[in-house]
Amino acid sequence: MQTFGRGKRVGYWLSEKKIKKLNFHTFVDMCRKRGIEMVQLDLSQPLEQQGPLDAIIHKLTDHIVEADQNVTEALRLVQSVQEYIDAHPETVILDPLPAIRTLLDRFKSYKLIHKLEESMKDDRICSPSFMGLSSECGLDMLEQLHKNGITFPFICKTQVAHGTNSHEMAIIFSEEDLKDIRPPCVLQSFINHNAVLYKVFVVGEAYSVVERPSIRNFPSGPTDQRAISFNSHHVSKPESSSDLTSRDNLEGQCRTPNDDVIQKISRCLRQTLGVSLFGIDIIINNQTGQHAVIDINAFPGYEGVPEFFDNLLTHLTGVLQGSAGHLRANGVSQSLSPVCGVPRSILTNEGGGWVIDSEGMKKGSHQGLSCCNADLTKNYQQHCRATLATETSSQ
Repeated sequence: MQTFGRGKRVGYWLSEKKIKKLNFHTFVDMCRKRGIEMVQLDLSQPLEQQGPLDAIIHKLTDHIVEADQNVTEALRLVQSVQEYIDAHPETVILDPLPAIRTLLDRFKSYKLIHKLEESMKDDRICSPSFMGLSSECGLDMLEQLHKNGITFPFICKTQVAHGTNSHEMAIIFSEEDLKDIRPPCVLQSFINHNAVLYKVFVVGEAYSVVERPSIRNFPSGPTDQRAISFNSHHVSKPESSSDLTSRDNLEGQCRTPNDDVIQKISRCLRQTLGVSLFGIDIIINNQTGQHAVIDINAFPGYEGVPEFFDNLLTHLTGVLQGSAGHLRANGVSQSLSPVCGVPRSILTNEGGGWVIDSEGMKKGSHQGLSCCNADLTKNYQQHCRATLATETSSQ
């Protein structure tokens, strides 16, 4: 592996909890042996005084969510990071802030996945139908579900894909329980997948697939079953075992993910969003054998991926050399051809990331916090005051 004679300086900011959980100091030592100086950034101080920096690795999701809630200190911190990025386009950013904002909004990320699937035209990929819900269920709710291709049962998730509350979900089985849904949230059709979830952990061009427990099969269509609330983080733990994750009623096909499909999905997300560190939750439809993306996560925990640091060092070395996946320093593809088959009329590139609004895809501003989504701010504040009122399951 490349060792840099002239030292490279890479700034990093992770929460103390993330540093401890990953044992990130081990990675710092690995980098030092390769001639890469790792600088732990102090966001309370000007970044200019901590440079120069050839690259920045970060997980600023907590601060970004708080900034979108107009928390003054978080706004200041994120603003200062963005200003440094704007002033130093030569610095590699893992990953661009506008792209992170897209992944923090489930409605935006699901919409992106569906746009990419339409462009890929691959019959092996078919993610579940979904819709966003910004107000209480009205009299036309069943009509709206039908219009969006959502059938019972379906999953109700928070719109914000980060934080403790983001793991709190509910399975809705009938019209009777629609009244208990508390917006803002995203509704996603439930696909039977024989209680197996495949977590894909991506680091640049490398990826690892880890099998985890998931939700058991349920009959299609409305039933008398009352709504079930659950915590997806607890359900998908390796040791998870409950009635909700039972594999006693397996049916249809039991397939593992296809490497070609995973590569195709991860490559398209990398090229479209300019991201390098992310996770993809994939299930396999037990009737059709198709791959379904049910969530995307920014800088996940990489549990069960012992080669994470090796892959990260390989990718970091590549971007410092300017040769990682043919990406520019800001992580966006240089190619003028359509990204993953998505025409430029849909995707336009500026400022290091792709952002989607309620009207479709649009380019993300590169200046300060102008790329914040006002609706996300309002919705997240509403979510903090609301809870998913659903029945307790027999977990």
